[in-house]
Amino acid sequence: MAEDKTYPMTEEGKVKLEKELEDLRINQRPEIINRIKIARSYGDLSENSEYESAKNEQSLLENRIKTVEHMLQYAEIIDSDKIDETEVSVGKIVTFKELPDEEPESYTIVGAAEADPMVGKISNDSPIAKGLIGHHVDEEVAINIPAGTMTVKILKVENA
Repeated sequence: MAEDKTYPMTEEGKVKLEKELEDLRINQRPEIINRIKIARSYGDLSENSEYESAKNEQSLLENRIKTVEHMLQYAEIIDSDKIDETEVSVGKIVTFKELPDEEPESYTIVGAAEADPMVGKISNDSPIAKGLIGHHVDEEVAINIPAGTMTVKILKVENA
């Protein structure tokens, strides 16, 4: 993991990651350790699928813990109140429509750790967010997306 990379996120996103880390450490880690102990009691570890499964889960869990710790260590909390009200940025809800005549769409732009497209939260690393960030209400913006280029008009920007 690159030491100089920051992870932009809202305060809400940081709190969510802190809760996840607490759950990983306090609940999930002891549970997996217990499963390893039980699997060891079955004897020969060379052909013990329960033991192998628990060890694999432990490895995944420890990797997730390291990732979350790293993200929290290098978190950059975005205070959308300090950014121009009409400028698209992390922590803002942006409403736009694809030109010439599509229906308006609204998304909250968040850091990658908070992204959940199913509830309208898109990562600042996504093509659409990258294309919108830094632009203002009433601007028409050409955005490069995997399927080509889409042109949108920014209709509204508000704090999340």
